Amino acid sequence: MKTVLITGAAGEIGTRLRRQLKGVYPSLRLSDRRKPDDIASDETFITADLTDMAAVEKMVEGVDGILHFGGQAYESDWDTILQSNIVGCYNIFEAARRAGVKRIVFASSNHAVGFYPRRHRIGTDVTTRPDSRYGVSKAFGEALGALYAYKHGMRVTCLRIGNFGEGPRDKRRLAIWLSPDDTVQLARIGLDHPDIKFEIFYGVSDNERCWFDMSNAYRFGYRPTGCAENLRDEALAAQAKLPDDPVGDWYQGGTFCSAEFDNDDGVSMT
Repeated sequence: MKTVLITGAAGEIGTRLRRQLKGVYPSLRLSDRRKPDDIASDETFITADLTDMAAVEKMVEGVDGILHFGGQAYESDWDTILQSNIVGCYNIFEAARRAGVKRIVFASSNHAVGFYPRRHRIGTDVTTRPDSRYGVSKAFGEALGALYAYKHGMRVTCLRIGNFGEGPRDKRRLAIWLSPDDTVQLARIGLDHPDIKFEIFYGVSDNERCWFDMSNAYRFGYRPTGCAENLRDEALAAQAKLPDDPVGDWYQGGTFCSAEFDNDDGVSMT
């Protein structure tokens, strides 16, 4: 990898990737709808709307790999999700194919499988159960990545990110927390590992309460250093202040599951 593009470079994860990957690859190209205030003189930034194919084609020209972390980062109305996370995601993959980009790391989400009960431990091969319109868009991105990997030979890694941050903020996040350093490690595996073809990894740290089978990421050398249990007291104290949520507390997707929930059958045991 000589030139790596980071979409969503102004976001929380994109900002951390940008800082920690500087010097790892000879050239970083950054893109978002708005320019960060702290762009350095040695950084290349392109303002681009992912729904504008011409702008996306210009953005990907000459890059070797893409960390696609742009788009709508949480639940929203359908038109916003459609444009940002479905049309925009297609534009990234298609423009990358036309430009001969070798690899894409796609920021998927645990919300693509959020309707599994917390008592289940799930692998990357389960049927998607999106818990929201946002989750649907992430399931779409994974399917799109598989298409471009198997039909066009692009090497694609999908990261089902749990919850990125400096520490877990409640009980649920004790299972799904992803530290900044571990995020960077997963991104580098996707960009650099010689055996990547099409892979899905769960993006979580070394969490004792984890609901996910992490063996696929470990098979490619992932060795997380973050441990949510070291921060459990703060997380449980924060949890005690939250209202009861029978639906959200049952499913892995949390409040993404309980929002707008009107299933007369109630929660599913399977």
